[in-house]
Amino acid sequence: MSRPAFDDIYMELAVNLARRSHCIKRHVGAVLTKETRIISIGYNGPPAGTHNCDEEWPESGCPRDSKGGCSLAIHAEQNAILYAVKNKTSVADATLYITLSPCLACSRIIYSMGISKVIYLNSYAAYKGIASDEGVDFLVKFGVDVEQYKGTLANVTHMI
Repeated sequence: MSRPAFDDIYMELAVNLARRSHCIKRHVGAVLTKETRIISIGYNGPPAGTHNCDEEWPESGCPRDSKGGCSLAIHAEQNAILYAVKNKTSVADATLYITLSPCLACSRIIYSMGISKVIYLNSYAAYKGIASDEGVDFLVKFGVDVEQYKGTLANVTHMI
C-alpha cells in the first residue's frame, strides 16, 4: 500500500469539510497546516449562534448585502484563521488548503496573517465568471506561494 501525500490528505479533508456548510450558494472547506500538522479547519457559513441559511431560508439562502453578497457568510478560510487565532495558535508560515481559491478580501487577510502558502482546488474566477482570480493575483504579487491542487482525491465522500 502506498502512503498518500499530505497535500492529498489535507485537500480531501477540505473537500469533506465543505459538506458541513449551510450555505445555499456554495460549499467551501479549508484546512490550515504547519509542518505536516493540522492547526485549524473551517467551512463557509454564518457565525456560530446565528442562522443556518439552508434551514432559515432554504429556497433563497440568506439575505444579500448591498453588493449582492451573502449578508451572514464567513468564508471557510476566514473561519479557519479565526478559530486558530481565537485559540492562540499562530498561523504565520502556515499552509492553507482550500476548495475554492480565495477572494480578494480573504487574500488580504491571508497575507496580513503571514500565511506563506495557499493550495486551492477550484478557481474562484471560474465560479464567479470573472476574468482572473484577483485574490490569487494579490497573493502572488506580494510573495505568497500559491498553487492549484494537482493531486488525486481518492478518499472524498462527495465532490461539491
